[in-house]
Amino acid sequence: MNITIDRVSKRYKTVTAVDAISLHVSSGQIHALLGPNGAGKSSLVRMLVGLTSPDNGTISISNEQGAEIQLRPEHFAYLPEDRGLYQDRSVNDNLVYIAKLRGLDKSVYAPRIEHWLKYFELTDRQQEPMRQLSKGNQQKVQLISTLLHDPSLVILDEPFSGLDPVNQEHVLNVLRDLKKQGKTVLLSAHQMALVERLADKMLLMSEGRALAQGTLDEIRSTLQPKRLYRVQCDAFKAQTAWASIEQIECLTPIDEHEVELTLDSSANAASIWPRLSELCEIQGFALRKPGLHELYLDTIRQSKPTREEQ
Repeated sequence: MNITIDRVSKRYKTVTAVDAISLHVSSGQIHALLGPNGAGKSSLVRMLVGLTSPDNGTISISNEQGAEIQLRPEHFAYLPEDRGLYQDRSVNDNLVYIAKLRGLDKSVYAPRIEHWLKYFELTDRQQEPMRQLSKGNQQKVQLISTLLHDPSLVILDEPFSGLDPVNQEHVLNVLRDLKKQGKTVLLSAHQMALVERLADKMLLMSEGRALAQGTLDEIRSTLQPKRLYRVQCDAFKAQTAWASIEQIECLTPIDEHEVELTLDSSANAASIWPRLSELCEIQGFALRKPGLHELYLDTIRQSKPTREEQ
């Protein structure tokens, strides 16, 4: 199942929740929607699953042969951030009820429930009411209910919420398995380190607009096109010795033995290092690639005043 979102916009009275967003998600791909609360991620998902309609633009779903299809409830599953399970009923009752709502026969849903309860180490707790479970265990039950009918499109809003590191790894493995099966996975999460390990592509949003999208390397190229280097040297001496080098846009001491350099995009790194080394001895240097968490925070911070100035 492939998703193509073409310049989609959605407005609520005076607020533009989604502003001309375009996105393509392919089968067998994990695509992350990133952004602060109010960025427009949920509004985009609601339009995708048909709960609301775009004011402008189009959303199309196609199969592997490229033929457009109508998205039906059996095709997709949506895990909301807020839990919707019945707190006074048992884990098993909740899962059986949801399986029946999905139209599954007992011969289908019973072994699936058994499999997932065992996988998430909940077999011994299946007769307990939901309210007795921890936040993390409730999240696991919520995820099981999402996957019971074996959907082609899986949409997850904060799937790692409340989970300890061990169970986060379990969920990572589940999502990787869905990808191997050719499922289309769209997720929203604030755990940047996990997203960085998992997602094939990402869309970074703020106030309804796309700030950057693509692979992590493509997002780095968009948001931080200038090259950053960590250099081991006499930091105090380097600040004076390299002050006149035009290709250095910024020099920031990390400690007395290390600095961070930002080179102009036109700088030839191979030719500049010998010159720098002549002026101040260099013990070592390495290109620094900022992680998703750092890129995310810096970009969201910078996007706020930019929008206000407009």
